[in-house]
Amino acid sequence: MAENGSVLLHPTPSFFVVRHLYGHVLPTEDDNMAASLRLGRQGMLFGLRRNNFNKCLRSTHQWQDQVRHFFQSPWVLGVSPLKVQMPALSPTMEEGNIVKWLKKEGEAVAAGDALCEIETDKAVVTMESNDDGVLAKILMEEGSRNVRLGTLIALMVEEGQDWKQVEIPSSDAAPPSEATPATKAVATSVVTSSAPSPPSAPKPVTSGPLRLSPAARHILDTHGLDPKLATPTGPRGIITKEDALNLLKASPAPKAVPSVVASTPPSPISAPAASPLPPGSRPNIPPLSVPGKPGAPGTFTEVPASNVRRVIAQRLTQSKTTIPHSYASIDCDMAAVMQLRKDLAKEQIKVSVNDFIIKAAAVTLREMPEVNVTWSGDGARALDSVHISIAVATDKGLITPIIKDAANKGVQEISSNAKALAQKARDGKLLPEEYQGGSFSISNLGMFGISGFSAVINPPQACILAVGTSRAELHLCEDDQTLCTKQLMTITLSSDGRLVDDELASRFLDKFRANLEKPQRMALV
Repeated sequence: MAENGSVLLHPTPSFFVVRHLYGHVLPTEDDNMAASLRLGRQGMLFGLRRNNFNKCLRSTHQWQDQVRHFFQSPWVLGVSPLKVQMPALSPTMEEGNIVKWLKKEGEAVAAGDALCEIETDKAVVTMESNDDGVLAKILMEEGSRNVRLGTLIALMVEEGQDWKQVEIPSSDAAPPSEATPATKAVATSVVTSSAPSPPSAPKPVTSGPLRLSPAARHILDTHGLDPKLATPTGPRGIITKEDALNLLKASPAPKAVPSVVASTPPSPISAPAASPLPPGSRPNIPPLSVPGKPGAPGTFTEVPASNVRRVIAQRLTQSKTTIPHSYASIDCDMAAVMQLRKDLAKEQIKVSVNDFIIKAAAVTLREMPEVNVTWSGDGARALDSVHISIAVATDKGLITPIIKDAANKGVQEISSNAKALAQKARDGKLLPEEYQGGSFSISNLGMFGISGFSAVINPPQACILAVGTSRAELHLCEDDQTLCTKQLMTITLSSDGRLVDDELASRFLDKFRANLEKPQRMALV
């Protein structure tokens, strides 16, 4: 307040207001102009500072986007691969050998295309692709042996991606295909602290309709498995052959794993110096020959067994140690079969004696279904169809392709099927469904001049028929009491005593001889 008490001056941030005791007085024009200039100068400075700050932020964001794009690019992270693993191409397969790659790196692959040829424990099987894409990297080259199931053998990328930038997983993620002796020695020194927990039972898949490939449907139907328990891995939810085989492997109860493992590898023990042997004597154990040097007298060379040979050894041992074999033999007169072959040859129809034997065995099994059985572990399992397994010798071992539904086929059709299957077996091109699931086996060594032999039963089948060569013998004819020549062939039946006893085996051989000695009868029954 002024001394006279009439006027008060109030400073404000924008201008000065002159307030009178008895009313307000408007500010002067000079005061307003000064306040406006002062505010404008502050606003301009604030705007300049904010513009510079936004430019800095914009440049920072652009730099961060570029860095983020670089580190997320395939050049740094790589292209996410589609893994190709060693599949289970047969129920008994545990490992396989890469025979040949049918696709090259960088080549386009469609679902169903052949990727490579794999030697299983039975034959050489072509592995097909389950996905569309490009083969980016081959991890297991041709000739790789003893590749365990589930081992990563190749990588694929999706269509349109750069296959050269595929991301290769670390070596720890893939199980080794074949352990070296040093690795095996280190592995034996590890003691497992706890036994692995048994795998949980697969849960049924209930959502959506089931889609099965033909091979998967055949495997599941043959072994009586529920398709809902399989985990589909194929395109669009298809249950593939590998899925069915994985379910088949998971069905039996897991074997007990020994919990005690040797803590340290056994140290090699130096053999004591052998004392000189007396003249003319031979060592009890022949020494091993040295590779690269000529073998000395009495030495030997270890030959590694192939997968097929190992499986044959396991199944033969299983058959002879777990199946009570019974044997019965009979001689069949082949005169009618020989004459019928000559008549068919005049009409340019070429069939073999073995084709008539297959037909006779199939018709006899249809007449006597109690012989057409297999052993399931708990008892007999009667089979509805007659599938004849024929033994074929190959360079890698014996294999038994199957002539399916042989009882309903003619001799000429059986002949063409047998020739095609035998050639595929020698070439190693048999599919799993072509040598699995037979009900009765036939082994013929007559072409090698073998007069007679006893064959080993092929589990879980109940019987196998061993066929020798035909021979000419003089017999006394009952009609006119004169000597006549007969072409006789010895047939030996090996049967499982748990399923086919001696009386049943004898009746089977008698009916088989009746069908074989009168080929026209086989077309009527």
